[in-house]
Amino acid sequence: MRKRIPIKNHYQEVQLITYRCLVVLIFFAVLILSLLLRLAYLQISKHDMYTTLATNNWLGLVPIEPTRGLIYDRNGVLLADNIPVFSLDVVPFEVRNLDNTLTELATLVSLNDEDIFQFKKQLKQHRRFDEIPLKLRLTEQEVARFTENQHRFPGVMIKARLMRTYPFGNTFSHVVGYVGRINTKELAEIDQGNYSASHYIGKQGIEKFYEDELHGHVGYQQAESDASGKPIRILNEIKSTSGKNIYLTLDSGLQLEAEKALKNLRGAIVAIDPANGQVLAMVSNPGFDPNLFVSGISHKDYEALRDSPDRPLYDRALRGLYPLASTIKPYLALQGLNSGIINEDYTIYDPGWFQLPNSSHEYHCWVHTGHGHVNVARAITSSCDTYFYELSTHMGIRRIDTILDKFGFGNLTGIDLDNELAGNVPSPEWKKKTKGANWYEGDTVISAIGQGYFQATPIQIASAVATLANRGKRFMPYLMLREQQAGAPPVEQTPTPLEPIVLANPQYWDIVIDAMRDVVETPQGTAYRFGRQRTYTVAAKTGTAQVIARRGNNGDNEDLQEQIPERLRDHHLFIAFAPVDHPRLALGIITENSSFAIEAARAIFDYYLGKPQHANRPDLATNKTVAH
Repeated sequence: MRKRIPIKNHYQEVQLITYRCLVVLIFFAVLILSLLLRLAYLQISKHDMYTTLATNNWLGLVPIEPTRGLIYDRNGVLLADNIPVFSLDVVPFEVRNLDNTLTELATLVSLNDEDIFQFKKQLKQHRRFDEIPLKLRLTEQEVARFTENQHRFPGVMIKARLMRTYPFGNTFSHVVGYVGRINTKELAEIDQGNYSASHYIGKQGIEKFYEDELHGHVGYQQAESDASGKPIRILNEIKSTSGKNIYLTLDSGLQLEAEKALKNLRGAIVAIDPANGQVLAMVSNPGFDPNLFVSGISHKDYEALRDSPDRPLYDRALRGLYPLASTIKPYLALQGLNSGIINEDYTIYDPGWFQLPNSSHEYHCWVHTGHGHVNVARAITSSCDTYFYELSTHMGIRRIDTILDKFGFGNLTGIDLDNELAGNVPSPEWKKKTKGANWYEGDTVISAIGQGYFQATPIQIASAVATLANRGKRFMPYLMLREQQAGAPPVEQTPTPLEPIVLANPQYWDIVIDAMRDVVETPQGTAYRFGRQRTYTVAAKTGTAQVIARRGNNGDNEDLQEQIPERLRDHHLFIAFAPVDHPRLALGIITENSSFAIEAARAIFDYYLGKPQHANRPDLATNKTVAH
């Protein structure tokens, strides 16, 4: 039987195909409608958000580092400058493999272990999209080699920036200070927005104290970037504000002369204008090269400075604590006169020693045979210890402390520098608290010659002698002479007067000052070797602070100084001001383990007062000393 062949239903097939086409059409219509709705949502409802995202994709805010203010001396000699350099900067966020990148960069530029160490240290302290300097001061050859290969290093770029430099090196190291890389602690304390383009901050001295004035304010550029992130066009700019230029009260010529006068000795010199408190010179010797710290000092260099027995990092002028020694005597004489305990004619006999009642202990004078009959003027001129031993027993430690406190000892001077020490003026309460012991009359006796627990800094010593030169008129010592914003008039710093010292009789000042004048004018004076061939008058006082208690046959310890190790020899102090009638310069000098303080003072006074307006001063253009 033959198989039946089904007959196709064309009508049904057409309906089926039509149905399927309709379903597909509806599906695509829904899909297109959904796409259109989504596009409408994105383009209309979310327009602002995506416009911002798109803009940020090719526009970025680039911070502009402000130019750091310059530092000058009072005559316009540049003490801290900015020099242009090329640095190699890295944006970690844009670098795929940082270690490999550093390895490859080392084939183009010279990178040592210290560069890598400092970079990785900074890496931990900054955000990953910050520009972090890898190497400062690229050579022209290094710039050329990297530029040819820059396409291989996304996220690495060459930046032109200004770098701090100190033309005088060691000379102003302690007082001007230096800048260095910002550390983690500083980063937490500063305005990070204002330092977004800065990697350096003042670390010491004027650079630190006036950081806010010197730094300036950051600016910004709105930059269009290419696909690699390299800026190709600046669309908008908010200019940075440069830091203020600062002019110091320092006289660079006098500073150089004071440093020269100290030779290679350890010590400090502070020179102040008594008329206003301006610090004209402030030397701590030895110093150090602040340029080493700007880009990050190496471990080797830092260890050499830190471990040096001469302690070059130690600011002796501001933080050095020394006994007042015999420089205390003019102040005690003033107190004795003002209290009515002694008068100009009060005389004692000095056999070379002093004993307290009911005591067998002898307090020796520095002259073993004594000075014979001594009044207050001769006691100052010849520095008679015995006179002041006896005076102290009548005055008591309270009166001693009172006069020293009035002259600023035991207190911060308030100079515009950080980390000043206050020294110490001991009292019975202080000794009980710190030593756990009672105050004895013998403590008062040795206090009368500036020994025992007394400690003072050179800046305090110089400030006190400036007050003495002014006959009680006091000013806070300061270093900022004026500051100036670019395009604006300078702003002068005015002196800060302090409470004056008023005596019952103004003639007491004359008695003490005349005796100090005899210190250098008469053969009996302890600074007679200062010399008399000069055009100015000087009032002065010497002091010797023993490092070890040893005595020579003449009692002045001088004959033994050359026989003992150099670092066990006495420290010498010298205070002076000149001219006597119209003081222009007050000095506080300390030479450690050396008696050269008097000769140093003579050289300084000769330079400042003995020649017409500093005949040898640094040339403003070259920063070199030239003859005029």
